[in-house]
Amino acid sequence: MNGAPVKLVLATHNAHKVTELRRILGVSLDGIELIAYDGPEPVEDGETFEANALIKARAASEHTGLPAIADDSGIVVAALGGAPGINSARYAGTRNDADNVRLLLANLEGVGDRSAHFVCAAALVVPPPAGQVGPDSPPNNAVSFERVEVALWPGTVLEEAVGGGGFGYDPVFKPAGYSVSSAELHADEKNAISHRALAFAALMPVVRERLVS
Repeated sequence: MNGAPVKLVLATHNAHKVTELRRILGVSLDGIELIAYDGPEPVEDGETFEANALIKARAASEHTGLPAIADDSGIVVAALGGAPGINSARYAGTRNDADNVRLLLANLEGVGDRSAHFVCAAALVVPPPAGQVGPDSPPNNAVSFERVEVALWPGTVLEEAVGGGGFGYDPVFKPAGYSVSSAELHADEKNAISHRALAFAALMPVVRERLVS
């Protein structure tokens, strides 16, 4: 690609997620400069992963005036009626990974059905060209394009945490078809099969079509 790369904001303050997403996106970022986001965090009051991913991407795009990507992800446990779900990051009320894992294991103590899956909703928001938004613009006219892609990663919840890699619920999640937790997988292996990898693999062709082509 000729000229300067297109700037794209990554709408997260989660350092682990930034590192993981940079590895996942890899060569698909050719011609795109991924910009870290340090603006205000919006209230994630959506009722779905898709809604919260869009809330984050919209906030970052409106704050910076640039296209933005974001994701909302979590673990859904069948025996808990879908919990932690969209509340995965704040399940224990502390936003601490270890606390969340301990509460999940406590709530599953003695439960036979430990089936679960990770969900990731990956969102892209592209603002309209400069000068097209003003005080008389209709509501929600701060964007010209939005897309959300959703992916699932099935597995089961282990009875104890295993492995030192990954983050969040990785130490207690055993992906379907594997005999180890996702925290025991090499980062490159996890980034090829995870919910986040699948969601962004579906989203990035759209990103490139809208921003680079």
